[in-house]
Amino acid sequence: MTILSAACGLAAITSVHAFAPPSSPGLSSMSSPAAASASTSTQLYIIGPMIRKMREKEDKKNMPMAAPDEAKVEAPGLRVGRDAWKWPPVWPYDSTFFKRQAELDASKNNANPLANPMQMMGGVTEGENGDSGGDEVLFDSMAYWKKNGEVKTELDERVAEKITNHYSFYLRDGMTVLELGAAENSYLPPDLKLNKHVGVGAVQSQMDSNPSITSSMIVDLNNVIDDEGVDSQEFAALCDEGFDAVIMANTIDFLNHPREVFKSSWRALKPGGIMIVPFLAKDAYVDKFEEAFTKQWRDMSDDQHMWVCGSFFQFSAGEGWEGLKGFDISPFDARKEEDGNMLSKLQGGDSDKPCGAFVVQAQKKSMAEGVDDADSVEEFIKSRLWMMPSLEDRDKKLVAPRLARAYDALDSQDQDRMVQHFDSLPKIYASLIKMDQFAFTFSMQAQLAADLLGDPDFVGNDLQVNNMKMGLGLRKPSAEFWAPVGKLTAAMAPEDKVNLLSYIVPRFGSGDASQDEALEAFVSGLKPTFAVIRSKCPAMDESDVQLLGSELLASEVLKPGRSTREEFAGWLGALNEVDLEFILTKRKSFKTDAKEELAKFKEEREMDEKRVEERREKIQEQVKAARENRSVIFNPRTGKMEEVEKEGFKLPF
Repeated sequence: MTILSAACGLAAITSVHAFAPPSSPGLSSMSSPAAASASTSTQLYIIGPMIRKMREKEDKKNMPMAAPDEAKVEAPGLRVGRDAWKWPPVWPYDSTFFKRQAELDASKNNANPLANPMQMMGGVTEGENGDSGGDEVLFDSMAYWKKNGEVKTELDERVAEKITNHYSFYLRDGMTVLELGAAENSYLPPDLKLNKHVGVGAVQSQMDSNPSITSSMIVDLNNVIDDEGVDSQEFAALCDEGFDAVIMANTIDFLNHPREVFKSSWRALKPGGIMIVPFLAKDAYVDKFEEAFTKQWRDMSDDQHMWVCGSFFQFSAGEGWEGLKGFDISPFDARKEEDGNMLSKLQGGDSDKPCGAFVVQAQKKSMAEGVDDADSVEEFIKSRLWMMPSLEDRDKKLVAPRLARAYDALDSQDQDRMVQHFDSLPKIYASLIKMDQFAFTFSMQAQLAADLLGDPDFVGNDLQVNNMKMGLGLRKPSAEFWAPVGKLTAAMAPEDKVNLLSYIVPRFGSGDASQDEALEAFVSGLKPTFAVIRSKCPAMDESDVQLLGSELLASEVLKPGRSTREEFAGWLGALNEVDLEFILTKRKSFKTDAKEELAKFKEEREMDEKRVEERREKIQEQVKAARENRSVIFNPRTGKMEEVEKEGFKLPF
C-alpha cells in the first residue's frame, strides 16, 4: 500500500512512538528496600536522558510550520501554514487505505491464491485504481449508524469549546452553512444567527434533536460516483444552491471515498466560501465507533491525519482550493499520543485529560471567467481543470501550459470551440493512463491531449476516441488504415508519432465524404511518398524519411480542398535534395525549441520547489527565534499575560 508519509512531508511532523526501557533480570529480582532504591536510582540514571531526548523530540514535533505574521490573522492554534504543504504528483492511496477492518479481513479470506503476482505486488487484483472487483458490500455504513443511532459522541466540554471557538472565528451571522456528517450537536457558537443551516447525515433522529439545523436530509456519503462526487441527485441539487461554508466535524475517519466527498463540497461552496474539517485524536471514541474506522484512521498518527486530510483538499480540486491551513486546537492539558508510554506512566495517569482536537480548512477559489490578456490564458485554462475527472494533479500541471499555447494560437471562434470541448479531456486521459509511461511519457500524453483539443475539427466523439485508441495500439488497428500507417511509420520517433496522431485523429467522425476520401488518399500515398524522398535523399535516415514524408502528405492531403493526391505528387517531384533537407531542418528546429522550453519549465519548477522549501525553513527559524526571544506570553494556567524570565524559564506550552 502506498502511504503519504515521505511524499507529503510527514517527516517534518513525525510522531514519537512509545518504547519500553531495557529490562534486567538482576534488577527485577531485587526485593530489599536497598535493592529497590538501587533499582530506582539506576533506572532514573538511564531514563533521565531518555526523557530529555523525548521532550526535545516533542518540542520539535510541536513547532508550527507557519509564519508568525500568518498566525496573527488566523484562529489560535495554527500549525501548518498555506505554504508548508507538499504533495506527491498523483493520488497516493489504494482502496484498502479507506476500508474497515472487517472488509480487510474478508478480502484476505477471499483472496485468490492464483492471482497475478504482479497485480498483488501493486496492491491491485482486478479493475482499476485498486478496486478489488465485485459488487459485494461488506460494511453497510448506513445500517451501522442506524443501529447505533442512540449512541452519542459526547465530547469533553473542553474539546467542544475549542471547536466552537474555532467556528466563531470564521463563521458570521447571515451565512448559509452545509453540515456533512450532521448529528445531535454541531458545536456552533450559541449566539451565531445563520440564514440557513442544512444538515446532511445518516440518522434522522439525531439531526432532529440538533437545535442548530434548520433543514436536513439523509445521504450516504460513502455512496459515490468515482472521481466525481457523492451519488445523490437530491444532494447534488442542494449543492447547486451555493453555501458560504461547509463544516464536517468528526467524519473523515469514517469516509470510504473522501476525495469524492470533498469534490461535492467544493461544488457546494460559493466562490470564496470556506470548508472547515475538525477531527479528534484517533483514540477519542474508539470504544464507541472503532468498527466504523477506516484503515487510514487506525494506522496513522494524529499528525499524519492532518496531512492526509490536507491531501483530500489537494486531490479533490487542486488549485481550486486556496488558503489551506492546519490547526491544533487541542486543550492545553490534552493527552498526547505518547501518553501511554513510559514517560506517562512515570508521571501518573491521564484518564481525566481531554483528547486532542485538530482542524484542516481551505477556501474555494474563484474560477476565472475569461481571458483578459496573454498572461491570464494559463490561469483560465487551469481553472477549467480543477474538477476535471480522470486527470491526476501531475497531468493537470503538464497539460495546462500546453493547452494555453494551443489556445493562444487560435482565433477567437476556435478558442470558444476549444473551451467547449474541454470535457473531452477525461475521455482522452482515460485511454492515455493505460499506456506504458516509459514508452509514452506523461509529457507526451499531455502534448497529445493539448494538440487534439487545439484542432478545430476535434470534438471528442466516439469515432475520434476509438481511432485514437487504435493509433495508440490500445485497440486492434483497422486493416484499411491504422495497420498500414503503423507499419509504414515504424521507424519514426515516438514524439513524432504523437504529432502525426494528433493531426490524423480529428479527421475522423466528420461525416463528410470528401474527408473520408482524403484519409484514403493519405494512407495510400505514404508508400510512394517515402519512395520519392529516398530516391532524392539517399543518405537520409529512414526515421527522417518517414517523418518528412508523413507530415508533408498530411499537411497537403488530409484536409479536403488543399491538394489532391496527384497535385501533391507533382509538387513533391519538383523538389530536390536541398529543398527536402531544408524542410526537414526547419521541422526539427521546432523540436529543439520544444526541448529548450521543456528544460526551462523544469528549471522553473525546481526553483519554485526550492523557494517553498527555503520558506518552510525560514518559517521554522522565525518561530524558534520568536519563542526564544519573546518577553511576554499568555500563560493558560493563570489566564494572564506574564513576563518571561530569560534565565531558567520554560514555556508552559
